[in-house]
Amino acid sequence: MLGASGLIAWRRYDRGGWSVGDQGGPREVRDYRVADHGGPSDFAVIRGTSASRPAEMVRHAVEALGGMRRFVSRGDVVAIKPNIGWDRTPIQAANTNPEVVAAVVQLVFEAGARRVVVTDASCNDPGRCFQRSGIWSRAHAAGAEVLLPAEHRFRTMRLRGEVLDEWPVYRTLIEADKVINLPVAKHHNLAKYTAAMKNWYGTLGGRRNRLHQSIDMSVADLATFMRPTLTVLDAVRVLLRNGPQGGNVDDTQRMNAIVASTDQVAVDAYGCTLIGQRPENLAYLRIGEERRLGTRDWHTLRPREVALRDDGATERYGLIVPAGVSPSDVAFDLHHPAPRIIT
Repeated sequence: MLGASGLIAWRRYDRGGWSVGDQGGPREVRDYRVADHGGPSDFAVIRGTSASRPAEMVRHAVEALGGMRRFVSRGDVVAIKPNIGWDRTPIQAANTNPEVVAAVVQLVFEAGARRVVVTDASCNDPGRCFQRSGIWSRAHAAGAEVLLPAEHRFRTMRLRGEVLDEWPVYRTLIEADKVINLPVAKHHNLAKYTAAMKNWYGTLGGRRNRLHQSIDMSVADLATFMRPTLTVLDAVRVLLRNGPQGGNVDDTQRMNAIVASTDQVAVDAYGCTLIGQRPENLAYLRIGEERRLGTRDWHTLRPREVALRDDGATERYGLIVPAGVSPSDVAFDLHHPAPRIIT
């Protein structure tokens, strides 16, 4: 009797991911993408130098796509979702670079947004994560409202995924007019690589560690639910090993890059090469493409490359993948002129 009572209580308390096939009702999706496909590009890569400022790289990335006004309208409430998951400093590269966050906040306000909210549901203590990451102070100084996660800010929603069904979701993110995904590129000990699609773990409450038992499918379920207006990938400093928390600066590498796109699958297909990974090794990318969330073939998105030089000059190119050459090899060659990292 005690065992049966405990099982019933568990099922009632923690419904997310439990007996998904038994649940009914329509799937709820939050699709913040804009209908405009007329910009000059849907995929941009910015390569800077050690002298390049992150804010400068972000601005060039968004301009290469047509500018922030392509995505944000006057009066919009915009939610920005960085990775603020860990009690780490910027040099440890476990969280999104605070200068990248502040730059996006500024661009969104320049486009006419009425309100900008920066938030995440941290894994470590949120107060420490928001402070030590540098994101709280930089985002607040740029004019954003910075919100710590709290129980009353979550609402149970029906994701109707293969793994996730009913789950508490961060209301601040799902009630905005536009959502900008702002991940950092890094290694992950289970998913192999984490950035755009897996960054949506920070939209969930509840016991998220349960999702790691079927991580590729849960990442795809989350990306099916959250479809951002824009994704800006921070690769200023990249965590190459021992992710997602990191801790050792020797596991990081300054790469001075920003990737921006309307396609979160494409961002991850390109971004994984920054840590020496390949898109064909990431099952959640294949699932995302099968669900038509995006494409792994980022070279079909009219890609643009902007190279920043130490003297302040810029060089702009169409990012071409020659016939018979793998897009992954092109990405590797851009960011790994030395022998490639094998993982």
